[in-house]
Amino acid sequence: MEAQQVAELVKQELPDCEIEVRNEGNHYLVIAVGDRFEGMSPVKKQQLIYGALNTQLAEGTIHALTIKAFTPAQWAEKKTQ
Repeated sequence: MEAQQVAELVKQELPDCEIEVRNEGNHYLVIAVGDRFEGMSPVKKQQLIYGALNTQLAEGTIHALTIKAFTPAQWAEKKTQ
């Protein structure tokens, strides 16, 4: 599965977020940035993204998934570090 396909699946669930996906084989990194993450715990943020990819994870199409979810302010701060 291509990184772009994974990004599209996540965007369907989180259309108001910027999504970037990188992969190496069937190991994926999903970076999501959006206002909807304001005040959410890290676990809740991950649950939203896992929900979008549940089928692919269950089938083994995606073997490993790393999730990084930020508000726009958190992302801006992260990029300046």
